[in-house]
Amino acid sequence: MSKIDKIDYDIVDLLMQDGRMPAAEIARRIGNGVSERSVRYRIERLVQDGMIRISAIPNPRALGFQVIADVFIEVEAGYISDVAHQLTEYECISYVACSIGETDVSAQVIAHDTTEVYRFITEVIGKMPGVRKTTTSIVPVILRDVYSWRIPTSQCMEE
Repeated sequence: MSKIDKIDYDIVDLLMQDGRMPAAEIARRIGNGVSERSVRYRIERLVQDGMIRISAIPNPRALGFQVIADVFIEVEAGYISDVAHQLTEYECISYVACSIGETDVSAQVIAHDTTEVYRFITEVIGKMPGVRKTTTSIVPVILRDVYSWRIPTSQCMEE
């Protein structure tokens, strides 16, 4: 398990607020004698080590996609990986994961309306070889998104 120090933590926190924040501004906000060059180096290292990724995050609702649905899929044992990989090919799918428990695959569908969700689940997912059952939950409110997850402070090494 990788550890980061308080400066790395602060850099990531600031980049989560604004992924385009210049290194000079990050250094100024952190203070404590942290230079712009040091910030640039640390960001590069965090990216290279796979600890962070800097990218744009589209807002589905602002783009007219008003319905988000979580779909839990029960699949025959030999088809789990196939179903999961097939789902990753659809533009309306924002998340796919294999799980352990009552369901085998979970996915998130982004759609304009509930009719579009229904059509995708019945005409696409429901007809995939190996799919036994789907359970769908419409998600009207998201209080905390995966993109707002913060690194636990327990991951920080003492300086």
